[in-house]
Amino acid sequence: MSIVDNKKAFFDYFIEDRYEAGLVLHGWEVKAIRAGRAQIKEGYVVLQNGAFYLIGAHISPLNSASTHVTPDTVRTRKLLLNAAEIDKLIGKVEQRGYTVVPLNLHYSKGNVKLDIGVAKGKKQYDKRATEKEKDGKREQQQAMKKFAE
Repeated sequence: MSIVDNKKAFFDYFIEDRYEAGLVLHGWEVKAIRAGRAQIKEGYVVLQNGAFYLIGAHISPLNSASTHVTPDTVRTRKLLLNAAEIDKLIGKVEQRGYTVVPLNLHYSKGNVKLDIGVAKGKKQYDKRATEKEKDGKREQQQAMKKFAE
């Protein structure tokens, strides 16, 4: 079940590979995510000391769940991946033009997981072509709908 999607990532990047990673979260963060108070549009993934971290993702605290702590809404959160996945990602990221972006925050077997993608940036003309393709599909669907009536 999806919690939040990063639509901007699909607009700005070509997504080549996807991985599912766990997140190291505090208790108040899990409760806030379950309440739908998370946002990953501004977030990005970096490699530090052989591990990947999610930076810039915003999780707004709940007033009832974070009374005894001082919450940091945009703190750095470690991603949990196995060694083989980390090695593959490091190999891809070190290639020129590739980056790792957060795509989707969702539940998997009761746990909060983050889909990350190995991505290559789109140029402006690629973005325009994608928009043109979407518009064409939308017009085609509208025409089929009118025709069916």
